[in-house]
Amino acid sequence: MKNLLVTGGAGFIGSNFVHYMLEQHPTYKIIVYDKLTYAGRIENLDPVADNSRYYFVQGDICDLNLVRKTIKGFEVDTIVNFAAETHVDRSILDPDAFVKTDVYGAYVLCEAAKELKIERFHHISTDEVYGPIPQGKFSETDPFRPTSPYAASKAGGELLVLSYFITYGLPITITRGVNTYGPYQYPEKAMPLFITNAIDDRALPLYGNGLQVRDRLHVADHARAIDFVLHKGKLGEAYNVAADCEKTNIEVAQMIVQALGKPENLIEFVKDRAAHDVRYALDTTKIQALGWEPQVNFAAGFAQTIEWYRENEAWWRPIKSGEYWEYYRRQYEER
Repeated sequence: MKNLLVTGGAGFIGSNFVHYMLEQHPTYKIIVYDKLTYAGRIENLDPVADNSRYYFVQGDICDLNLVRKTIKGFEVDTIVNFAAETHVDRSILDPDAFVKTDVYGAYVLCEAAKELKIERFHHISTDEVYGPIPQGKFSETDPFRPTSPYAASKAGGELLVLSYFITYGLPITITRGVNTYGPYQYPEKAMPLFITNAIDDRALPLYGNGLQVRDRLHVADHARAIDFVLHKGKLGEAYNVAADCEKTNIEVAQMIVQALGKPENLIEFVKDRAAHDVRYALDTTKIQALGWEPQVNFAAGFAQTIEWYRENEAWWRPIKSGEYWEYYRRQYEER
């Protein structure tokens, strides 16, 4: 493993993974392949822009010819696929884009990896493929019951990747992560949306009663988990990645306004999202057996994240004044 193609590497988790891998593995070359849609931002890679082991290719994972050309040109031996449409609200409004990227895009990457004999194909999935769980935790062998177009497209893409292992012997591994937070997260997701709105004394739109439960994993721990599975994971296997840090959405909203010294009446309850899962929870026994466990406790990670958005207004203000933000702001207001 020496030349990694990181698809979707200009996105939130992808870019943090790139930062981490360049720091932790001084002999690796990292080739970021990203379409640079609204959430994939080249600015996310500014911290590594001058690194001689970092390269960038703008492209769509659905473009088989360009994917092939990139793999050959950089002598790629490993693919880590972050590229995906990820926001549930957007999937409800526009499922077409999710099927194309999350399913067909996964197919294209698998085809290229098979044809060019890639040494490892690692696919990033999500806890949402399992659907909700009122009590207990999902293990990797539990069935998929996705409830949104986003979750269904991720489940479809993951099953396709697994089929390439079973049918063709493609050397794959998979990680399924819980809600991840930290620097560079696009502010349509709840935590950065709430933080940036609170900074500007704007309402924090909270779906339903706000009692939906999510596990909160810091992006640095998520990047470490993928690294562990890449180097120690068993081929053909999936690994849950979680922090065992469950909090309701209203708890997080309250923590944000308190941390920023804002009044709690900024929290505004809005009409609930369709098919809004009440709780996700994952058992991480399998990845812990590889030696991984989360290192960033929520209090520290939360404080760091608040501070990052306070110190990096130049990163998020252009987003929230652009046409994409205006479109989705209206969606919240209509609820």
